[in-house]
Amino acid sequence: MSDLAQRIAHAETRLFKAVFPNTTNHYDTLFGGTAMQLMDEVAFIAATRFSRKRMVTVSSDRINFRIPIPAGTIVELIGRISRIGTKSLDVTVDIHIEEMYSDVRLDAVSGTFTFVAIDEHKVPISVL
Repeated sequence: MSDLAQRIAHAETRLFKAVFPNTTNHYDTLFGGTAMQLMDEVAFIAATRFSRKRMVTVSSDRINFRIPIPAGTIVELIGRISRIGTKSLDVTVDIHIEEMYSDVRLDAVSGTFTFVAIDEHKVPISVL
């Protein structure tokens, strides 16, 4: 495995959360904004783990909410480096739903977040 491939693999970031009623809307499903916040957090951690530099979110691209995420489930967020540019990189984040008391696992949400590496003066620098 090349050094770059190893860095990409080691940057993969996973987060598990239980979906409690205080994070749900009147339909008893996870707020979309809460899902996006969690996705951005996981993406930021993956980008930082890859580059080991200051990273800032510059965009999110097409967040696909395939199915609602009900209260009382467990979600797993997985962030993976999907593109590496000169000064920016993309992280794709997927949210999977797991029922608490069964083996059912479903793909619920996916999206891509773009980050730029910056120096102490907030000037873009190389991500590598």
